[in-house]
Amino acid sequence: MPESSESELAPNVKALWLKALSAVQTNNHGYAVKLIQTVLKDAPTFLEGRQVLRKCEIVICGAPKKRSSFLGMKSSGGHGKIASQIKKDPVAALPMIEEELEKEPFNPELNDLLFEAFKTMALIDSAAFALETVRKGHPEEAKLLHKLAEFYLGHDLFQKAAEVYRDIIKHHPTDGTAIKGEKDSTARASMQKGGWSEQANMKDLQRNKGEAAELEAQNKSGLTKDQLEDRRDRLIAKYNEDANQLAVVKDLANIFEQLEDWANAHTFYSWGFTLSNGDVALQTKAGQMNDRVQEQHTKELEARAASNPDDPEVQAMLAERKATRTAEAVEEAKRRVDQNPTDPVSRYELGQAYFNAGDFSNAIPHLQQAKRNPHIQSKVLLLLGLTFKAKGMLDMAAKQLSDALGDLLAMDNTKKEVLYQKGLIHDEMGDKTGALDAFKQIYEVDYGYRDVAQRVESSYGG
Repeated sequence: MPESSESELAPNVKALWLKALSAVQTNNHGYAVKLIQTVLKDAPTFLEGRQVLRKCEIVICGAPKKRSSFLGMKSSGGHGKIASQIKKDPVAALPMIEEELEKEPFNPELNDLLFEAFKTMALIDSAAFALETVRKGHPEEAKLLHKLAEFYLGHDLFQKAAEVYRDIIKHHPTDGTAIKGEKDSTARASMQKGGWSEQANMKDLQRNKGEAAELEAQNKSGLTKDQLEDRRDRLIAKYNEDANQLAVVKDLANIFEQLEDWANAHTFYSWGFTLSNGDVALQTKAGQMNDRVQEQHTKELEARAASNPDDPEVQAMLAERKATRTAEAVEEAKRRVDQNPTDPVSRYELGQAYFNAGDFSNAIPHLQQAKRNPHIQSKVLLLLGLTFKAKGMLDMAAKQLSDALGDLLAMDNTKKEVLYQKGLIHDEMGDKTGALDAFKQIYEVDYGYRDVAQRVESSYGG
């Protein structure tokens, strides 16, 4: 029984559907619910109608109700009756379920029953929709999210399964089944996307063992994109034969990183860390690749928000995304410092994460420790100066930037930025001479740097 579309609705049913859409547009959601309930009784496989119905119910009922886990609790008599009806006639059970969901659209147990009904009817998208509603409203319900992920895996929807596993891990970070499921699903999604099947003819990808061994011994640097992709395909062939070869997994992670396929690089570095029994370098790489993935997603959302400046939902999504990323960056940087507390680079990254989060007081001690590394001292002092500035400690901020300039000989971008920020601080302190001196040093070598030209020339009355 396939899912039906709007064009397949009977004329009288379609008229009700269009009336329901008009009610939605005028924010008459209660009336729309009644109309769509009638539509779905005549067209139970009309998924779009069910999706709109759920949105209307959510608008009316509001946020999901906080609840103790329903798992393990006995169903009410009504729910038991529905479960029994599903076994006899799943189509007849649908209106019974929808009547209850109208009162609580995110209800996990009811959506689970809806899932079972649609699964019995072989309606894949509708069944997934039922548990996706739980995922949206009650992402902490690990048992049902596992059920959804397994359902996706059973239909070779590996990317969707990986996304569900990630949500489980967010709420249950020690769930080993979810951790392994996310890695395996992401890897299988990658193979699926590239046309690599576990059952594929390996001879088409790997001509012979000797050639593969020779390829593995090659220097990985300096390869063209085509050569990298060819190497990737050959390694995938070996990976399909045995997913537990650490050397192959590490090699694949490196290839994906060079191809700037951050998601797959993260997957294989993470899997390599698991196989290595705790190689910190691989764990660090995995964290870096995850940062790249998140940065990419944020940039995509920023572009979407820029294209839709009047869409409050998109703007709210972007704001939430940035806040989440900032918090995640702090936690990840803290984890790296805990693993290697004497590493100045890790201290700098944690200080930077705290700075980005607006937690300037916590940023300072980590940045002060990061100064021990002479290779990053200039940028550490720059950030430390900005941190003092953010706390209103302008004299101390200027001192840090002066110290940074002592190690900067060439007028590179770092020195220009230090001078520019030093000029701003002097200007804010009322020291116009000190500010102009800093801006002039940049002006002499880079006329187009920021607004330096305007600042310098205006001082001459021009």
